[in-house]
Amino acid sequence: MAVEEKDESLEEDLRRSWEELSRRYAELKVLELLGDQADASSAFLTVHSGAGGTEANDWAAMLLRMYTRWAERRGYTVDIIDILEAEGGIKSVTIQVNGEYAYGYLKAETGIHRLVRISPFDSNARRHTSFASVFCFPVLDDSIDVDIRPEDLRIDTYRAGGAGGQHVNKTDSAVRITHLPTGIVVQCQNERSQYKNKAFAMKVLRSRLYEYYKEERDKEREKLEQEKKEISWGNQIRSYTFQPYTLVKDHRTKHEIGNIQAVMDGEIDPFIEEYLKQQWLGKKDGGQRSDS
Repeated sequence: MAVEEKDESLEEDLRRSWEELSRRYAELKVLELLGDQADASSAFLTVHSGAGGTEANDWAAMLLRMYTRWAERRGYTVDIIDILEAEGGIKSVTIQVNGEYAYGYLKAETGIHRLVRISPFDSNARRHTSFASVFCFPVLDDSIDVDIRPEDLRIDTYRAGGAGGQHVNKTDSAVRITHLPTGIVVQCQNERSQYKNKAFAMKVLRSRLYEYYKEERDKEREKLEQEKKEISWGNQIRSYTFQPYTLVKDHRTKHEIGNIQAVMDGEIDPFIEEYLKQQWLGKKDGGQRSDS
């Protein structure tokens, strides 16, 4: 209509409307790929530093920042459930990412992440390679039942770490729960109350066990073992290269992005979308083969 009336004043409004509709259409196309039972849930995300010492601890902290920034971009909130700080950064951290479809998206991040850069900790400015593992599992609501027998649990309490001085926790408020049949261990120390920490840890355990039994049923036990695999060469799902060039490459989908700073600022949606598409095509092809 604007063309017929030769009214150029509407061009900018039409362009903005088109861009917004295109963005929304792209989001809906990705949501169509998220059809598993727990995909719409919030997520627990665990990051462990691996081979590389101080370098790896710093790399784990960088990944924590990347996922936090990604969550903020989507309007999600992030709560730290448990964190173990170490020289140069973080040895391990578990966060809860609260938002619709957080698990559906972040499950694409499970695996080993490899960093290549000139180390800021090396006075000789040599290139170093570091590794960290990422593991994601869903925050379950009451509609998904997970059977946990009290006799299968070992519950330990310990003194939570603090900033020192008056902030040091003087009671054994931190809680560690071990599920004896599976060997799964969860812990929480972010609350001053032992009761609250135990409740949080049980919530995490339910989610971990749900994912465990789901993978058992699907005969995909190897995926769940990502957290226990050697965090080193040959196992990475994605490489982040800072020097001698900048490139982030996903080894599963072959998707690459040269703007590494944007990725570290949380722009990881292209990697997630490519992974989800690949998984969807794999299921589709598998279904066709089974029917033939």
